[in-house]
Amino acid sequence: MKRFEWSLRLKGFPVKEAKKTQAIIDEFDTTDYGNYLSKQLQSIVAFHLKHTPFYSTLCQDINTSNWAEIPVITKGNLQQPLANRLSDKYTIKTVHKHKTSGSSGTPFEFAKDNFAHAMTWVTFMQRYSWFNIDLNTFKQARFYGIPLDTKSYYKERLKDWLGNRYRFSVFDLSDVALNKILQKFKRTKFDYINGYTSAIVQFAKFLERKNIILKEVCPTLKVCIVTSEMLFDDDKKLLEKQFNITVVNEYGAAELGLIAFQDQQDQWLVNSNHLYVEILDDNNQPVPYGTTGKIVITDLYNRAHPFIRYELGDLGSLSDKSTLQHPILESLTGRTSDFISLPSGKIAAGLTFYYVTKTVIDKEANVKEFIVEQTEIDTFKIDYVANEALNSSQQKAVQTAVDKYLEPNLNLVFEHKAILEREISGKLKQFRSEL
Repeated sequence: MKRFEWSLRLKGFPVKEAKKTQAIIDEFDTTDYGNYLSKQLQSIVAFHLKHTPFYSTLCQDINTSNWAEIPVITKGNLQQPLANRLSDKYTIKTVHKHKTSGSSGTPFEFAKDNFAHAMTWVTFMQRYSWFNIDLNTFKQARFYGIPLDTKSYYKERLKDWLGNRYRFSVFDLSDVALNKILQKFKRTKFDYINGYTSAIVQFAKFLERKNIILKEVCPTLKVCIVTSEMLFDDDKKLLEKQFNITVVNEYGAAELGLIAFQDQQDQWLVNSNHLYVEILDDNNQPVPYGTTGKIVITDLYNRAHPFIRYELGDLGSLSDKSTLQHPILESLTGRTSDFISLPSGKIAAGLTFYYVTKTVIDKEANVKEFIVEQTEIDTFKIDYVANEALNSSQQKAVQTAVDKYLEPNLNLVFEHKAILEREISGKLKQFRSEL
């Protein structure tokens, strides 16, 4: 039984129609796809100009026939009630509503019409099939957050049942909790793993400490798909070693669905079925392939709510091997808010601290997880989980690495913790700035 597709159709999402549309797109040659994309871009803009007062006001006195002049929508633009942003063809009761996780610091509620939501899931099904994953029949081990209020909790559990998945909470990653997860893998014929990178990496580290290969205790496992957080090369190697299965990197956002998915050749193929991805500079001008800029995305089908030239809040680049029909995401370097301001005036990526900890404290002190918070222009608080507190020698090694990667004379404050505070969604935001 196609339980997952059945559950989508039961909710009113036209999966069959979306599959037909996707099949047509898949058959396009280069010219056909260019015409399709141009037509869809014009169509979605024209629709929201006519039917969405929020968007027509945003585009007032702008030549919308020139794509480069169409405004970039920021999350700040969306900080108002959802009803104010809806197309007049829809109501709150006739759309799929959801909220972003707020990991960017700017959470908001959004909407999709039923067809747009169906296109999102059809794309997921297509991409997962590249690795022979059938969402209708395969059992998923899911590492995600879950709401703790009773109504929302059981709603998510029902969705998990319909989606043929078992959810492990990422809010407790102690050895006791991780051992319970291991026991569940021993008892359950899971086909694949999906979830937040940081939580799955912690499970792999636990297995490494116990000298356990997951595939040996759960032989049915085939693939691990990590999403929502950065996957670094050494973490990917760890997952491949301890799980002994293929590890696939997924990039998505709640409001847009699947943005990019790694193929069998390790290329991060952008979802060009229903999204148009641009990389722009600070002046909202396109940058050349290979150049890092703001990731700006247009949903070609969402008529309930405009996501047209929507600035996601992430930075990345497209490969010079990209084409209009088959864009390839070359790099994803973090959120625009994840940057360190230093006393010298230098700006650095927040993920720099990842390399500091990986080269020093992770190896020398068995640090399991960490969060770095910039409290002053020259002061950084490092909260970390480890078996023992860092000694003075280890702290000095971190200071030396920070001097090398960032600049000298920065103040580091270390705090040894039993558990780290995660986002409400369950994600681990490794760098935060109070500046």
